[in-house]
Amino acid sequence: MAKSSTSGQGRPKGIPNKHTESAREAIAQFVDGNAHRLTGWLDEVALTNPEKAFQMFQSVVEYHIPKLARTDTTLTGADGGPVKIEKIEVVFGRDKS
Repeated sequence: MAKSSTSGQGRPKGIPNKHTESAREAIAQFVDGNAHRLTGWLDEVALTNPEKAFQMFQSVVEYHIPKLARTDTTLTGADGGPVKIEKIEVVFGRDKS
């Protein structure tokens, strides 16, 4: 963590500086003030270029639903080797007796 040379303490992790916070607030107000126009703008673009309209829609949505980080789903067994499955039991119904 970066530390100030005078106080010996930096801003806590995850706390944006005042300028960043002000900029985000201004952008949010602009978006909120123009949200009612978004559908019309996208419809207008879609008339001549549907793919571009979809890309524009995705870029807007990403601010409300952030992209998920990719995770490594590779499974490894002992010592980084393959996963060994010794037994699989499949049951398709229950015995009624």
